[in-house]
Amino acid sequence: MSDPTRMRNQPALTTSTGRIWLVMGAAFTATALAVLIPLARFDPPGVAITAAITISVVYVAMIVVRITVARRPLRLRLLAAGLLVIAAVSLVSVTVVANATR
Repeated sequence: MSDPTRMRNQPALTTSTGRIWLVMGAAFTATALAVLIPLARFDPPGVAITAAITISVVYVAMIVVRITVARRPLRLRLLAAGLLVIAAVSLVSVTVVANATR
């Protein structure tokens, strides 16, 4: 029996076109870059810029996945994973910079 409340049965992971993942990815990326680019002048050197580049590359990869992966469930899971990577890299890098500047 299919339970519509289970995480893997949510429409964003089963029937979506993937556009919402790109929109949210763009919002996360823009927010992360708006925070990380000014942090580039703080120690440890290179952490904020490396994170900003990584986040940008992951977002571009999300766009490529959306265009090239035909199987919908796989495409949606890869897009969700990309969004989680953007969030994780942002959080870790801001935390590292914040703790280093104490």
